[in-house]
Amino acid sequence: MKVIETRLPGCKVIEPTVFGDSRGFFFESWNAGRFAEHGLPASFVQSNVSSSSKGVLRGLHYQWPRPQGKLVTVLEGEVYDVAADIRRGSPTFGQWEALVLSAENRRQFWIPEGFAHGFAVLSETALFHYLCTDAYVKEADAGIRWNDADIAVDWPISLPTLSAKDENAPFLKDIAEDRLPVYMP
Repeated sequence: MKVIETRLPGCKVIEPTVFGDSRGFFFESWNAGRFAEHGLPASFVQSNVSSSSKGVLRGLHYQWPRPQGKLVTVLEGEVYDVAADIRRGSPTFGQWEALVLSAENRRQFWIPEGFAHGFAVLSETALFHYLCTDAYVKEADAGIRWNDADIAVDWPISLPTLSAKDENAPFLKDIAEDRLPVYMP
């Protein structure tokens, strides 16, 4: 596997080694030992799958307290995947990183605890999988408006299909400090 650093320290792109032949392909989507060698988590506590249609945008989501690190991948289709640093005191606070994840490129994106996450579906449908370092906790569930001008994500769609929760999420500047993760160098 190949691990690529992004401009946001901690966020990493993982390109697994894919073995293929006329029958199809095989790759390890997670291996505790190999991931630990690259400073990635060696354990997860929750696995999630979501299915969405073209134009759906989910995010920007995070959990605080009880932050979740996420290893995300696309099993079918293609998405534009985004991580935004929302850790108070971080030198990259408010900055974001994005990449296209698809069933074809088989890339994975590691998003550490303290980052908000979202994605927009580019294909007709997408089947999205993510492993989480902590369980979902309803009371800690939080979000930031997808089109927050202070973060200024360059989304590839202008009129996404949103949930009511995402459509009405607060802007980063309106979130109380104690509801944001803290940067730990």
